Amino acid sequence: MSLVWFLSFAHSDPAVALSPQDAERLAGTLKACPGLDRARVHTPAQASDPYSDDGPGPVLVLELEFGGLAACERALETAGPLSALAEPRTLPSLQGAKAAQQGFLARQYDVPEPRLAATVLCTYLVQYPGPAADVRAWHYHYARHHPAIMATFPRVREVAIYTPAEIISGLPFARACAMQRNKVAFDNPADLDAALHSPVRETMRDDFLAFPSFEGGNAHHPMHTRVVG
Repeated sequence: MSLVWFLSFAHSDPAVALSPQDAERLAGTLKACPGLDRARVHTPAQASDPYSDDGPGPVLVLELEFGGLAACERALETAGPLSALAEPRTLPSLQGAKAAQQGFLARQYDVPEPRLAATVLCTYLVQYPGPAADVRAWHYHYARHHPAIMATFPRVREVAIYTPAEIISGLPFARACAMQRNKVAFDNPADLDAALHSPVRETMRDDFLAFPSFEGGNAHHPMHTRVVG
């Protein structure tokens, strides 16, 4: 199990996108961060889901994986190695975007054909804002049922769920408070689209309807993923 820090950028204009120049500057910042085991840079992609159409999602999501709490919190110091993320000159193409941060414990699940060394993927990011009537029961049901179903998607390369972890951050971003995140990753948008129209999606829907009571719905967003580090 690892510690993951998410930073999401949302913009009211769906045409706003991370420029290639900003993407390279961002990759340089992430590669230079001590203690950062792996970074995933997510930007919008296209896929269709027969049960979800949540409209435009975030213009950028950073998923930064650390081996432990100390390394993560050192990286998030006010003047630490990731402080450049809060400077307008780092990502000028996203000017006006609102950013929010949250820490999680990451649980990775085995899949039949992983691609551990992949540097380009297509990821379906899902967020549950919550709350649940009984959050313990909700997480227990989800962890015991849903990831095992996700791992049977055809050509799935990664499955993970994320539960909140209180991380002390010196970076001046708003604090998000999602009850849970999860993801499935594929080689490309076509494979994601095929998976979402496979019988596995029907099985997932059946399990979703059996979840313990919760509010807030969920949000699904297909994303191009670049792995850094």
